Amino acid sequence: MRNVPTISQEKEEAGVNEKPRETPVEFFASLAELLVIVLFIMTFVLQNFEIPSSSMEDTMLIGDHVLVNREQFAPPTRWMGPLLPYRDIRRGDIVVFLSPEEPGLFVVKRIIGVPGDRIHLRDGAAYRNGEKLDEPFVQHKLANYDPYRDNFPAVPPSEMYGITSQDWMVTMPSHVQDGDVVVPPNGYFGMGDNRDVSKDSRYWGFIPRQNVIGRPMFIYWSFITPPDQYQMRDAGDRLAFLTHIVIHFFDETRWSRTFRTVR
Repeated sequence: MRNVPTISQEKEEAGVNEKPRETPVEFFASLAELLVIVLFIMTFVLQNFEIPSSSMEDTMLIGDHVLVNREQFAPPTRWMGPLLPYRDIRRGDIVVFLSPEEPGLFVVKRIIGVPGDRIHLRDGAAYRNGEKLDEPFVQHKLANYDPYRDNFPAVPPSEMYGITSQDWMVTMPSHVQDGDVVVPPNGYFGMGDNRDVSKDSRYWGFIPRQNVIGRPMFIYWSFITPPDQYQMRDAGDRLAFLTHIVIHFFDETRWSRTFRTVR
């Protein structure tokens, strides 16, 4: 009787060696390595952040969820080096930072002035070092006129214009020279793109360098969210909105904004 070669014999004759199957121990070891890498990235490199207010419209909307690069503006380190290159904060950068006015509150604004820059606004238009800025991203959605907001820093700060930072009301005049506010060392002047509603450096002062968390990279998810949702602290309110997300995930997710680069 003629012997019929088996599949294994055929592979051996062809010089093909079967790859040994991964054991359960090896599988879980690989999974553990992957989890460690993901946890490291999410702890030290990236951070998710939800846009809470309309101050950055239309660049970022309430309910946009972004990934923030925490390393780019961090102090340079040799071991991260070429993988995540460090650079200084530049004019026009959008940054996430801890509010100088409300401890623990994360805020996002665009950098208008870096240390040494001279800033003023005239009739709502921003000027830096004597030149009017070309800002195609800026929105003016309110028809009202606010002398403090629109002609900063020509009008002294006061509570009647919505300033709640007592420290800024006292210290702002010391930073004004010839009609401009001068950005101090290790500080930045930031404003929202939705210029008429943004509470920013005009209202609470400069962004300290040590308060900067990082730069938003892209929107990974966007969901239609009420303007006051971030102020909801009650567990019942949070649970109700979570239920709303589950029910309306597909029809209220802004799919067109998914993976949109923030710039």
